[in-house]
Amino acid sequence: MSTVFIDTGIVVIAVVAIFTIVAQIGINVAPALAGLGVAGIAIGFGAQSLVKDIFNGLLILLENQFRVGDWVAIAGVDGLVEEISLRRTVVRDFEGGVHTVPNGEIKVATNLTKEWSRVNMDISVGYGEDLDHVIAVINRVGEELAEDPEWGPDILETPYALRVQAFEDSGIAIKIIGQVKQMRQWAIMGELRLRLKKAFDEEGIEIPWPHTKVFFGNAPGEVGIKEPAAPKPPSPPPIAPPSKRKRPIDLVPEEEGEGE
Repeated sequence: MSTVFIDTGIVVIAVVAIFTIVAQIGINVAPALAGLGVAGIAIGFGAQSLVKDIFNGLLILLENQFRVGDWVAIAGVDGLVEEISLRRTVVRDFEGGVHTVPNGEIKVATNLTKEWSRVNMDISVGYGEDLDHVIAVINRVGEELAEDPEWGPDILETPYALRVQAFEDSGIAIKIIGQVKQMRQWAIMGELRLRLKKAFDEEGIEIPWPHTKVFFGNAPGEVGIKEPAAPKPPSPPPIAPPSKRKRPIDLVPEEEGEGE
């Protein structure tokens, strides 16, 4: 912020000094000032987006919404702020890409590292586990992490199990939260997951994963599944009863002259 105001002050002082020197020489600066005013109006109409960028940048700096070194989400981009000026904000994402965002495009600015950061994660356990025991193990691991001389100085609030978050397809999700120093939430969550995995293995707590059972026919010994009945043989077609109609007798007339 100080760099922006220093640069702006240098420009203003330079302009005022130039006009003062010109006036001392004896040149009338009134027409020049009038011309600059007209040019300023024309530029204001022609460069409205630029004026909007500068105005929003000034508000960002005055309100201290974020600063260089913060991790923010702005204009659909999240990353580390590397530069802020009156016109633009430069952000580098996690993959190393550099994004230049005009300040006028920033409608909502989310600062993930202002003053402190949040540990916010869910971990799932099997439906057959004792949740009281699982929560006790999670809290114990969080306390051990907070007491660790390597990780403890970065932890402001010991991570703990907040609540049962959801019933999922394969297990029960438990919400874990805590407060840490700026930009340390991702490293601490990674270490917490590592320690929880080891603790769950030692305690015999199941971490579920999606799986599917496929049966071809009936599963052997499956309860509640009956063998399908054998198909019945097709019944023979009905036999039509013999007709009671008498067959007509054809009478052949005798030929004339026969026997004469």
